[in-house]
Amino acid sequence: MATMGKYCKAYSLKKLRQFQQWTENLENMRKEKQGVNSKEAEFNRTLTDDDFLYLQENYVVTDGIFKDENIIFDNVTPEWKEFCHDTLGFEIPVYKPIQVQASVNENKSDS
Repeated sequence: MATMGKYCKAYSLKKLRQFQQWTENLENMRKEKQGVNSKEAEFNRTLTDDDFLYLQENYVVTDGIFKDENIIFDNVTPEWKEFCHDTLGFEIPVYKPIQVQASVNENKSDS
């Protein structure tokens, strides 16, 4: 079963390809379904600079939102992480818990 991470961000392939050690595992791309002679068939997609891939919280790049499926790039090195932060501006947000206080009207109705 596919695993949904806590955070991922979509980037154009054109931006990702700026990394000097970028490689693409095209065998892992999502398949496209097309009708052929009244039957449905799966085909490999052709990636262009305008396509978007997902940079996951673990710095792996996928062709889809799940962090363990359709992995296109997984050569996670210090240089890759630096590229993600400095060039792409990738930053995993820190979500701080919020406290919800009862409104003034709710307190009055309890009296």
